[in-house]
Amino acid sequence: MEAALGLMRRMPPKHTETALSALLSLLPHHSSDLLSQVDQPLQVLCDVDSGKEFILCEYNRDADSYRSPWSSKYHPPLEDGTQPSSELRKLEIEANDIFAIYRDQYYEGGISSVYMWEDDNEGFVGCFLIKKDGSKTAHGRRGYLEEGAWDAIHVIEVGPEEDGTAHYCLTSTVMLSLTTDDESSGTFSLSGSIRRQMNMDLSIAEGHLCNMGKMIEEMESKLRNSLDQVYFGKTKEMVCTLRPPAEITQMRMPES
Repeated sequence: MEAALGLMRRMPPKHTETALSALLSLLPHHSSDLLSQVDQPLQVLCDVDSGKEFILCEYNRDADSYRSPWSSKYHPPLEDGTQPSSELRKLEIEANDIFAIYRDQYYEGGISSVYMWEDDNEGFVGCFLIKKDGSKTAHGRRGYLEEGAWDAIHVIEVGPEEDGTAHYCLTSTVMLSLTTDDESSGTFSLSGSIRRQMNMDLSIAEGHLCNMGKMIEEMESKLRNSLDQVYFGKTKEMVCTLRPPAEITQMRMPES
């Protein structure tokens, strides 16, 4: 199991689904652990009742159906599907409206979904999802990418209230993949994923959504910086070392 998880951590996001399917056939007795611990590129489905799209993941799945955050109905229909409490459902609706504004401001489009459910420690868990398809044929406004996808998964565990404060544990995963294909840059493909965790004890005077929003905003900023330094920075350094620009090559040539 440890080797399987290590392999999946090193797998490019675009190949995750194929690799996970192969591992499930090899390790059927670990299927539940693999499905719960391996993050896959997010999929999208349309809620026919609200006419809005929502994101599919393990956190809104029950059997083979997925619960929409807009209507709270399962697709395909499921009579006895798990539902959050009425109080938590109100918080979920508010979170979806607020997170949609956050998505538009930071991502210039895309799809977002928020799901909440009770845990076993008298608290609750919230899952905040964003999917942005940056390809030319989808949400990419600048038209630079032949294919491009950004999948962000933020899971926040909220502990019970104690003396006006609560403990928040945020686990965030970002999966990035992009492909260019034009005359100036040629064909180039880059993909990878990164996961980080943050723990904080915060006052609930301003409400849980305010605290969770601040943590997600801070975490996404750190993840963007890490991706820029690790993937783009290191790739640029390697390319410039192996194939330095013409002007640098001419500067290095000794005078005859």
